[in-house]
Parts: sequence; structure tokens; C-alpha cells
Amino acid sequence: MPEKAAQKEPGKKPVPSKKPKPQQEVVVQIPLSELHPFPDHPFKVRDDEAMQETAESIRQYGVLVPAIVRPREDGGYEIIAGHRRRHGSVLAGLSAMPCIVRQMDDDTATILMVDSNIQRENILPSERAQAYKMKLEAIRRKAGRPAKTEEKADENNSPQVAANFRADDTVAKDAGISGDTVRRYIRLTELSPELQQMVDEKKIGMTPAVEISYLKPEEQQMLLTAIDSEQATPSLSQAQRMKKLSRDGKLNDDTMLDI
Repeated sequence: MPEKAAQKEPGKKPVPSKKPKPQQEVVVQIPLSELHPFPDHPFKVRDDEAMQETAESIRQYGVLVPAIVRPREDGGYEIIAGHRRRHGSVLAGLSAMPCIVRQMDDDTATILMVDSNIQRENILPSERAQAYKMKLEAIRRKAGRPAKTEEKADENNSPQVAANFRADDTVAKDAGISGDTVRRYIRLTELSPELQQMVDEKKIGMTPAVEISYLKPEEQQMLLTAIDSEQATPSLSQAQRMKKLSRDGKLNDDTMLDI
């Protein structure tokens, strides 16, 4: 005897799956003239040998990895990841490049911008410092915490104090480095542009630079004058003496030259 076919209950609809369908991002060609740099983008785009190689690759194969952008209030798009690809496209003579458009708030965009660039080679200390600071402040804002600068108060890099800096540790973990290393880099943002450049050019070491960062702006200017006069940059022990004299209110032109 043949089996009876299974019957559906009248009026009963199949239960739809509750799993959300993944949103597929679309790659679109956007004119280069509509692509604008991220505000205060910390990573410089240089016309060096690597850029020439990028431009040549784009000439031959096009832009293989789409940029990530977001709409701007003033029109056009803001580049989150892809500043070098855009410049390479300009050098290659292209008029547009492939992009993925995403809607995101300022802090999310900042974090993605930093994460998309921070692992590149040949990043200058000043660029890394500014990038870590921008990401740190974005993480704090997203967590609903004020963008305090506790790292300024941590003059002795106390492990007990450092343990409380959850945002610093998040930045460090994402970068694969220690929290203290992140805090030392962020200290470089307290240096004058001239002193930051000396760090980038390896005229001043990272450790002395951190100590010098605690000097007041006018004291840093005094130091620049002394460097120009003596044609020498401070060692770690000299930088530590300057920091102590500054803290005691005794750092002036004469004591600077004595050091």
C-alpha cells in the first residue's frame, strides 16, 4: 500500500530563519576629485620610491584593493583607508578609483583609519604618536569617558598607575605592543614640531625625547636654541636633568647651557 504524502497544515506558513543576512558591500568607482583626506590624517603621503612603485603597479593592474570611504557633509567622500592608493592613482593618470562606501561615526572612522595604516613599514615616530593619540581619544569617547590625558601625569611610568589605563591597553593590544610603549609614543605629541622632526630624523633618541616632552613650550624653545648653539642634542641623562630642573622651576638659559 503506497505511503500517504505528508500534508501541510492549512494556512500554516514556514517559519523564516532568524539569522540576519550579511550585508554585501558594493565596490563603486568614485572620481578622485570627490575623494578628500581624513581630517588631521597623521600618516604623510610621500613621493618616494615606494610611491613610484605603487603608481607603476596601478598603471599596469589598476587599484586592486578598494579604498574605504564615508560620505562627507560638504559633499564628496572622506578617505578612511586609501590615501596612498589615491595619490598613486593620480600619478598613474587615473580619474577614478574603486571604493567601498560605509556610513560610520567620527570615532569609528578614526579607529579604522589608524588600524588600516599603523602596521605599515616606514612610519615615522611622530606619525605613530599622533595616530595612537587619535585612536586613544576615540576609544575613550566611544566608551563614554572624557578624553583625559592621564599619560601626562604618569611621569614615572608607574606600573600601578598604568594598569588603570584601559583605553591605552586596548590601543597597545591592537598594535601588538605594550601599554607603556603606547604612552611613550603619545608623549611625543607634547614636543614642538621642530623637536618631533629631530626624533623622526633620529637626531634625538626616543627615550630622551620622552623626558624632553615634559618641558614647557618656552623651555623646549630654549632647548632648540641651545642645540643650535652647541651643535649637539641631549643625552638621556641630560634630558632627565632638564626635566627635573623644569619641575623645580629652575630651568633657564644658563642652566640649560650648563647641562
